[in-house]
Amino acid sequence: MLFTKGHGTGNDFVILPDPDGALDLPADLVRELCDRHFGLGADGVLRVVRSAKHPDAADLAADAEWFMDYRNADGSVAEMCGNGVRVFTRYLVDQGWASFPVPVATRSGVVRAVAEADTISVRMKPPRVYAASTATTGGFTLPGVAVDCGNPHLVCGLSAPLDSLDLTVAPDHDETLFPHGVNVEFVTPVADLHVRMRVHERGSGETLSCGSGALAVGAVTLRDAKLSAGRVTVEVLGGTLTVTATESGEWWLAGPAVLVATGEVTL
Repeated sequence: MLFTKGHGTGNDFVILPDPDGALDLPADLVRELCDRHFGLGADGVLRVVRSAKHPDAADLAADAEWFMDYRNADGSVAEMCGNGVRVFTRYLVDQGWASFPVPVATRSGVVRAVAEADTISVRMKPPRVYAASTATTGGFTLPGVAVDCGNPHLVCGLSAPLDSLDLTVAPDHDETLFPHGVNVEFVTPVADLHVRMRVHERGSGETLSCGSGALAVGAVTLRDAKLSAGRVTVEVLGGTLTVTATESGEWWLAGPAVLVATGEVTL
């Protein structure tokens, strides 16, 4: 089986080309591929399949030729991955299968990517800030804000240093509000519209970056600043992402997307 390894600000993925949807991808295979000691190692798997060839995306084929079939490292299926879309797009263009702007079908709808110098920007589904909740980690319960970015997020402000958090264990959350789990972002301010973030992703654990998490953090940051539009800089452990909300209501996620290796894995 052919693969490519890529990352967006350290959020890394195994990319599996499967244009005609012929690959069987059970959860245990995803877990083995993502294992950092016995496999290739990754936060998730990006399966590259034509929308018309996948039942979850066939109704989107008229709008996007390619579907990002994203799986978390534990084998579970996810609706959206912001960094994953940017790496997925880099792969399509590198292979000559698409050119910018690139529409990509996901389980939360179609998004569109463009290239800007060394970065890839994706027009994301507008985030929806909708509820107050809490996350508990290390014996501390922190207030947070629920944000729907096509997948569920909980953004928690933190007054203590981010490196004081132990995210080796998933934070506890309200399972009534988040019945399918949640990505939890912990945020500290740096300057106006500039924050630092750590994230625990459902199904993957702590990751060096989370694109949709940055989008959620950007939405909360702009809301707290009482702004409907603006550009938020989000520092993550693996680099820097930017979230831009335009006056016309568009939301963009931008950052680097890098392909680092290709090869063949024996099942």
